[in-house]
Amino acid sequence: MAVHDAMDVLSGKWKISIISVLCYHNKRRFSDILNDIKGISNKMLSKELKELEINKLITRTVFDTQPVTVYYELTEYGLKLQSVIKHLSAWGTEHRKKIMGR
Repeated sequence: MAVHDAMDVLSGKWKISIISVLCYHNKRRFSDILNDIKGISNKMLSKELKELEINKLITRTVFDTQPVTVYYELTEYGLKLQSVIKHLSAWGTEHRKKIMGR
């Protein structure tokens, strides 16, 4: 089933958060993403970025600087998730208001 395929790629606590950061900020360095997502460890961020790269949702670009600079950004394929993230965010805002009684 297609929904299960999508959930396999996006599963876990952090992938949606990483994709969201890259939707709103374009290119980000590892340390920027680490600071943007509260509670994620270096090791987990590294693992999740590798999985997103394997699934062709993000690219990792290394610049030959001192020290080496690495940027992560959504691929053209990954950018297709922007509308999903936007709708998920809107639903989350609506849900929060409904639960909080506002």
